[in-house]
Amino acid sequence: MKVLHVITGLGIGGAEQQLRLLLRALPAECEVVTLTNPGPVADALTADGVPVTHLGMTGNRDLTVLPRLRRLIRAGRYDLVHTHLYRARVYGTVAARLARVRTVVTTEHSLGETQLEGRPLTGSTRTLYRAAERLGSGTLAVSETVARRLTGWGVPAERVHVAPNGIDAAAFRFSAPARVAARNRLNIPLSAYVVGGVGRQVRGKSFDSLIHAVAAVPDTYLLLGGDGPEHVMLLRLVHQLGIGDRVRFAGPAEDPSADNPTVPELLSAMDLFVSPSPEETFGVAVLEALAAGLPALYVACPAVEDLPPHDAPGARRVEAYQLPAAVREERLTGPRRLPVPAAVEHYAIARTAQRVMALYEELLAASARSSAATAADTAVPAAASAPPAVSVPEPASPPGAAPEPAPGAAPATAPAPAAAPAPAAAPAASPASAEK
Repeated sequence: MKVLHVITGLGIGGAEQQLRLLLRALPAECEVVTLTNPGPVADALTADGVPVTHLGMTGNRDLTVLPRLRRLIRAGRYDLVHTHLYRARVYGTVAARLARVRTVVTTEHSLGETQLEGRPLTGSTRTLYRAAERLGSGTLAVSETVARRLTGWGVPAERVHVAPNGIDAAAFRFSAPARVAARNRLNIPLSAYVVGGVGRQVRGKSFDSLIHAVAAVPDTYLLLGGDGPEHVMLLRLVHQLGIGDRVRFAGPAEDPSADNPTVPELLSAMDLFVSPSPEETFGVAVLEALAAGLPALYVACPAVEDLPPHDAPGARRVEAYQLPAAVREERLTGPRRLPVPAAVEHYAIARTAQRVMALYEELLAASARSSAATAADTAVPAAASAPPAVSVPEPASPPGAAPEPAPGAAPATAPAPAAAPAPAAAPAASPASAEK
């Protein structure tokens, strides 16, 4: 089976890392196309032996990406096209249908209650999302929570399939030598109690609330792994609170150009993991912490909430305002390592790959049956109608967010394939890239 994965970008983010992890476990011949931003994950995929093509999309008005992507898909003779993230879903699905690929699936990585890929949802975004969904064969939701959100939008339940994010649990196993090495490297005393968090430093992750919580608990260090547009604001907050001597920032470990500790090393250095984000689609960082034997506090984590409580006894949900008290309580309990819970095995990446492969086979079989029925029909196909417009809006930027570097938002037009209904025109602005 030959599969083309189309993704908006390959910078460091949750969806991008999940794609790499999935391809390592998926028993199919896979290639990747990134519309833009071939960052560190593109380099990592190439190192894994996965062919990666960068289309160099310059923004929403760069409609040359459609014929280029269509030609690439036709030349590759792929059995199936699998898209990831909003912009890739729209352009990838249309290009695949124009290339006469009958089986197109999308993984929904980032649909929250009020935002998509970290940006507030708009009516035009939702309209185009639904139109693009109808052009495909089905949608993979990364959690039961996301599946419920999709059906709540009106996506037919039979077109929604759950294939949760996965982890390689062995990679996050606690290591005492790694704990000592990481603390020495970050100038953290071996006797210190360390609270930690990992993720993209963006407004929606609410790392500022974690900084405030640790500031309220004396003799406690904070270790934050990751980077992002809010990094400078977080540094300023640490300075304003006067806790710079007990806060450590470690940049994105996945960036091979940076000399930073890896995520497993950071987790080994921590005593308590906290995920302060109020809205998540899965919460893979919490699972990674549980795989490292850490107790974890979270404000939102569908990966844990979708399971029975006894599957993750070391994870505890708190409201954002409760974080200072919860951190203080854990501080009094002291450092401890817990047994790896059942939730971690439940989300093993090998199991996710099996689910994805089973869906591929099911959809390809359905497509073959449909093709056979079509071939038996002697009716002459009707002439294709004139192509309507396709606009690709971007979720509105949150208040106070830095402006996107991509060009602004004139409608993007592209021909819809004759074989499927085309999405109606919608007010437009560029779709966003993923944020972990």
